[in-house]
Amino acid sequence: MSLVEAIANVIVGYGVAVITQMMIFPAFGLHTTLAQNLTIGALFTIVSIARSFALRRLFEAIRL
Repeated sequence: MSLVEAIANVIVGYGVAVITQMMIFPAFGLHTTLAQNLTIGALFTIVSIARSFALRRLFEAIRL
């Protein structure tokens, strides 16, 4: 179930990121297509996964 939770977290996070971008970007004068929003969301998701992994490894190393 931990894997299911992790996958759900990534999917929900990606959806939240894309929807947030679509609402916030125009307020700053940034106008992007849906494809651009999906790509930006995917890139931020990859960075987020890498960050989470690095922090998990760091804290595991500290624990030892």
